[in-house]
Amino acid sequence: MIKYALQCDAAHAFEGWFGSSSDYDDQSARGLVECPVCGSRGVSKQIMSPAVAGTKAQNAGPDVDPKMREMMMTAMGEVRRHVEENFDNVGDAFAREARDIHEGKSEERGIYGEATPAEAKALIEDGIKVAPLPPPAPKKTDLN
Repeated sequence: MIKYALQCDAAHAFEGWFGSSSDYDDQSARGLVECPVCGSRGVSKQIMSPAVAGTKAQNAGPDVDPKMREMMMTAMGEVRRHVEENFDNVGDAFAREARDIHEGKSEERGIYGEATPAEAKALIEDGIKVAPLPPPAPKKTDLN
């Protein structure tokens, strides 16, 4: 296994694990590597230090000020809470309902729900604006 530091074209940093460097190249070429934050497939490898056997593990993630992390988690939670309180949850009918709203077949309103990656890609390709909902914030007891 090989771990790569990755970044999308919207500057979201994340990591990915692959069976080999050629696995990353193959998956990237086929458009299978995407940002977990925004879904962008414009992903590139970033410079990272090599893992050297026998050394103590360093901080695996980027250095983020704990106050900044707390602020980002709070903001993501507020966005999710706002959507859940003010938008209609259409469940797995999201792609169909988003398309119906876009085409004027359903009343215009805010919706959220689930869509497969293929459904989301088709909506975006057809000019229908969609965005992933931030994940629920972890409980403070679940953080290390």
